[in-house]
Order: sequence, then C-alpha cells, then structure tokens
Amino acid sequence: MFVDSHCHLDRLELDKLGMSLEQVIDAALAQRIEHMLCVSVSLAEFSEMAATVAAYPQVSVSCGEHPLHQTGTVDPEQLLTLCQSAKVVAVGETGLDYFYAPESKLAQQQAFVSHIEVAREVKKPLIIHTRDARSDTIALLKSHQGDQAGGVLHCFTESYEMARAALDLGFYISISGIMTFRNADELRSVVKKLPLDRLLIETDSPYLAPVPFRGKTNQPAYVTAVAEAISELRGISVDSLAEQTTENFYRLFTLCNRAA
Repeated sequence: MFVDSHCHLDRLELDKLGMSLEQVIDAALAQRIEHMLCVSVSLAEFSEMAATVAAYPQVSVSCGEHPLHQTGTVDPEQLLTLCQSAKVVAVGETGLDYFYAPESKLAQQQAFVSHIEVAREVKKPLIIHTRDARSDTIALLKSHQGDQAGGVLHCFTESYEMARAALDLGFYISISGIMTFRNADELRSVVKKLPLDRLLIETDSPYLAPVPFRGKTNQPAYVTAVAEAISELRGISVDSLAEQTTENFYRLFTLCNRAA
C-alpha cells in the first residue's frame, strides 16, 4: 500500500478534472493509496479545507501558512489555536521561498519561526517548503530547536548537502513527480543517496504531475508513478518502496489513522 504524504485536495479544480472529490479518493484507493495528507497553505482557508475532506477517513489534514500565501504577519496565537485541534496531524506547510518572493524574506522568516515554535508546543511535526533558501532554512531549524518537533522537507529539489543537514536534524525528505522530469538529473542524483528509512513520496497535487501524466491535473492516484520512478532508480521493487515509505509516513505522522 502507498501513501500520498502531501496533496492539496481542496485546491483541485474538479470541473477541469472531470471528477468529484469522492471519485478522486476512489481512484487513489483503486491504486492502493491507503492514506492522503491534505496540506494547508492558508490559515484563512483552513476551516474550509478541513470541512472539504472531513468525510474521508483516508485523509488527514495539517494546518499552516505557505510562505507564498502570506498576506501579512502570521498570527502565532491563531496558528497555535488551530494546530491544537485533534484533527490536525502536522504544522504547515511553512518554510522559506526566496525564489518567488525574495522581497518578503523577513516576514517569511518570522512566520517560519512561529510555525517551529507552535510545532514544538503541540508536539506535531513540521511540513516544510524550501526553495533557494538552503542556509536560512537549516539555520532557523537549528536555532529554534526544530529537531524537537521533527518533520519533512517536502517536494525536495535542493542539494544533497541540504538534505544531509536536514537528515542530521532528524527530518525526512519527500520526493514528488519533479524527479521524473527530463531536466531533473541533479535531483535524481540526490534521490539515489537518500536513506530509504527517511524517504517519503508525494504528489503535491494538483501541481507537478509526474511523467507519464505531465500536463494533466495531478491527483493522489499518480503517486504510484513517483514510486515507480524511485524504485527503478534505486534498483528495488515498487512493493518494497511502497512498504518502506508507508512505514516512514506513519512513523513521522503518528496521529494519522492507519488503515486496518
């Protein structure tokens, strides 16, 4: 069985996809994806997101504000209140993105610190987005004891040196369909080196559909294509990779309900 460790089911354009949300979930289950983590990008949209997927026991939710979705300063009290909910299994996604928004570095850093501190207080893992902010991401995790919360660097596209630094702090690394892209040789070289017991797989749907689905709206069912690409690269069976990454997921996200 597989797990999609990072998706945005509330952001699927279902009309464009030609499916209902129930059909999306059913399609995933048909591909042996037993669980999906629907990840928050906005505190303002969190309640609606959680309500959208509440009927599906195969879907868990996180709570946080993506660095590219910040409209101002993140309210740490609001973040703490929302993340204390029993239905929230992780804090984020949060992090730093200097590629698209270098002008908001300071606000991003302040928000990231707030997420780290809340994650430590509620004892839930962090879901981290990082792009072109390698040194600051690791530095803030170290200086604010992010290792006490743990978590994952999702949709990883950075260097092995950064991955190693995160692994040394106890974090996991999640790989998306980007690794199947033709120009992703550097990422594939990183994936070859990652310890299998710290590896997660994801779709980040509706974005970044893997080959052979490039150009289509991504969905959790496609996480098997990511697994197939990694298993081929690492020279192991897809079933072995599925078993390992699923075990890793539940070890990190301990509040997720595992399928019976």
